[in-house]
Amino acid sequence: MSRIEASSQIHVLSPPLPAGLRRGPAFRVLSGAKSARWKPGGATGCRHTEVFASGGDGAGAALALALARDARNADAPDQEGDQRPWLWVQDKAALRLSGRPYRPGLPEHLRHRLIHVAAMTPEDALFALEEGLRCRDLAFVIGEIAGNPRALDFTASRRLSLAAEKHGTALWLVRLDARADLGSARMRWRAAAAPSLPPRWNPQAPGRPAWEAELFRAHTFQPGHWTLRDDGNALTVAPITNPGAPDHGDLVHGTGARSLAAG
Repeated sequence: MSRIEASSQIHVLSPPLPAGLRRGPAFRVLSGAKSARWKPGGATGCRHTEVFASGGDGAGAALALALARDARNADAPDQEGDQRPWLWVQDKAALRLSGRPYRPGLPEHLRHRLIHVAAMTPEDALFALEEGLRCRDLAFVIGEIAGNPRALDFTASRRLSLAAEKHGTALWLVRLDARADLGSARMRWRAAAAPSLPPRWNPQAPGRPAWEAELFRAHTFQPGHWTLRDDGNALTVAPITNPGAPDHGDLVHGTGARSLAAG
């Protein structure tokens, strides 16, 4: 399992602010702009998110889907009437790394609503993503692009952000085996698979999904590092302090009692 690498920081020296501005309300607003800590269900206004992950373990796409479901539920907790389809786009390199989506492994209420696009090139994938974001009949969009293709420059990233903001369709773009180059996504994560806790009733069964997730860029939140877990009912912040302890997640409520179900 790959470890989460700490993000590099660039310190820029700037002249001090005038004393009047340092004491005024404008300074208090600016200094508190990133004072909030991210938590599940707290980033509902973010329409463009990137998740950087290894192409070998599927953690990036799994976390992107969990974040998408969490945001959808926070936007509208009652999702019973929302049966809109959702779009998953992969370029050829991403398809080779992580494989096609496995429908039986998806949440039951999402399986029949998936629209999958296998694009030959990054250019084709970006075109499909932008067209999907322009469609308000989609619940959300997930994309997977491998590496740092020339087509995915800042201009292309900005086009995706503008389309997502204008039409209100959220995008989670998974960057497989890629470096964090210049981009316009409002939130950027690094993700890796984390050990699952053994199930309470059958220790030999697969555990619930868990991720080591680092938020290294956000417009409205402080950077942070969490262990996130899908407990079957909600996305929760659940640090794993004792990997050998049984999973009692079925006996407690998720954070805010928010279901991850999108429909």
